[in-house]
Amino acid sequence: MAAVHSRAARAAGAETAVIAGSRPERGAVAAGELGIAAAAAGIEDLLESCDVVHVCTPNARHAEQAHAAIAAGRHVVCEKPLATTVEDAEALAAAVTAAGLVGAVPFVYRYHPMVRRAREIVASGEAGAILTIDGAYLQDWMLRATDTNWRADAAAGGASRAFADIGSHLCDLVEFVTGDRIVALSARTRTVFGERGGASVANEDIAAVVAQFAGGALATLLVSQMAPGRKNGLVIELHGTSSSVRFEQEDPERLWIGEENGSRLIRREPGMPGDRGLSLVPSGHPMGYQDAFDAFVADVYAAVRGAEPDGLPTFADGLRAAVVTAAVLESAAGGGRWVTLAPAASGSTTTDTDTEDTDTEEKS
Repeated sequence: MAAVHSRAARAAGAETAVIAGSRPERGAVAAGELGIAAAAAGIEDLLESCDVVHVCTPNARHAEQAHAAIAAGRHVVCEKPLATTVEDAEALAAAVTAAGLVGAVPFVYRYHPMVRRAREIVASGEAGAILTIDGAYLQDWMLRATDTNWRADAAAGGASRAFADIGSHLCDLVEFVTGDRIVALSARTRTVFGERGGASVANEDIAAVVAQFAGGALATLLVSQMAPGRKNGLVIELHGTSSSVRFEQEDPERLWIGEENGSRLIRREPGMPGDRGLSLVPSGHPMGYQDAFDAFVADVYAAVRGAEPDGLPTFADGLRAAVVTAAVLESAAGGGRWVTLAPAASGSTTTDTDTEDTDTEEKS
């Protein structure tokens, strides 16, 4: 991820001055590969000469490293999950606010221009009231028992893998586009292989969630890292009283609009409603993931300079993702019983038993 972050930082006009790895020699290699001027011996040295720190390390290190950056008075971009527990995420959100610093989490799919168009369609009332939502984020990189990396180790990746890693993107995108919040959910998870690469696995490969939104919409959400042929199959389909809207991340230049008497495709056009200047190239020239990431980082740096960019995902959104993830794990541990999410910024959840219804840290 440091490669993606460093490209986006340079695109936004930053000098990527120093990088720190898990070991000094790893940092030196990464600096050479990414074209960064210097490698620091560790995070302490890195914090001495920067304005913004990008935390791209394994999940279990996020909280301590983000706290160190905040304590040093640095703005922070922290990869998701913001923290592996709700309590740590709450503490980070509170700390960055108290320090008057910018804290951002890269829920970058918000920055596809057609996601902004979908959001505008919902906000304008064009789709009507949202009744149901069908969403999925599917990958296949953990398909075989021999497929593994540090995320499969709960000590490094956290108690949740698939949902915290990609389900967080799915839920953030649905809540962002609808402008609504999940208030209750029922979830089941599955760990297909109890061992990967000779090590035991305690976090999930698959999660299936039924969710209720504050506005009354019901959603089915499927997350899997074992779906053959799917690389980053992030899809949301919203069904309103007037029309349906479907966005596919692997085909991000268009939206499908479903209506009672037919359906149509609309394609990205610069200046379309909701675009907010995110369409940087003419129609017919595809934009993609790195463009979305570049726009996110540009918004972070604009916020550092005092702007208030629309839709910038902050540490509050990282806390929100931690709350939803905790609710999914709680529900699944209880056999799928309904869990109610606290309505405010608090990270707490309440269980409803009535069921009737790249190892681097890049700094700019």
